[in-house]
Amino acid sequence: MVDRKYQITNYLRDLRLPTIRRLYEAHAVKAARESLSYEVYLYELLERECEVRRHKKIERLLRESRLPLEKNLDSFDMKRLPRRVAQVVNSLLDGSFLERKENILSFGNPGSGKTHLLSAIGQELIQRMGKRIYFSQCSLLVQELLTAKRELKLARILKRFSRYDAMIIDDIGYVQQNREEMEVLFTLLAERYERGSIMLTSNLPFSKWEKIFRDPMVTAAAIDRLVHHCVVLELNIPSYRMEKAKQSKIQKGG
Repeated sequence: MVDRKYQITNYLRDLRLPTIRRLYEAHAVKAARESLSYEVYLYELLERECEVRRHKKIERLLRESRLPLEKNLDSFDMKRLPRRVAQVVNSLLDGSFLERKENILSFGNPGSGKTHLLSAIGQELIQRMGKRIYFSQCSLLVQELLTAKRELKLARILKRFSRYDAMIIDDIGYVQQNREEMEVLFTLLAERYERGSIMLTSNLPFSKWEKIFRDPMVTAAAIDRLVHHCVVLELNIPSYRMEKAKQSKIQKGG
């Protein structure tokens, strides 16, 4: 005689439906008790399976992104932003700029919240739409690319990065690059041009980007690729860290 319970468990394992395998018996008892139809019973099981899978997928994407998870939208004070910038940020949360392969360029003084803002947008894109986002400080990213080039693996790492819907490059221009470092950074920007979004932060306006690329022609080419399809976020606001320090000093009677 066929052991149906055993067979059902095996079938669900073969089909890779672990949540349904874990819950189907308890839900069958519930369905019988509440006189639920077969369709409702099946719907509830499939719904739970999809919920668990989505939750695990989001956890994996957040882990892979290397985003600073404490810098999220809940902890960002949107009231500090100029009204127009806040409206633009809200429009970016639907993720449509990723489909258009547009870049997001965030400029502002140190402490203005550039990194926090783009990190928060990145997390929302993952949690709302399951997009693949990668975050790295520019200096670390350049060293990763440079190491890959020296090991003759640059094409491989560029292919890996191409799988991300957006790359967040933090603090471009904060550390001055030599020519070899500049070349691999430009290679990445050129490779992603019209293929995937770049989201970057910088405290240097474009007029000073020759300090980054050290060559007028390369600087112009890099800027051209970034601004062709882009949204610029100008965070011309006081330093958040300075404001908090002043508040703390006042509270302590300083």
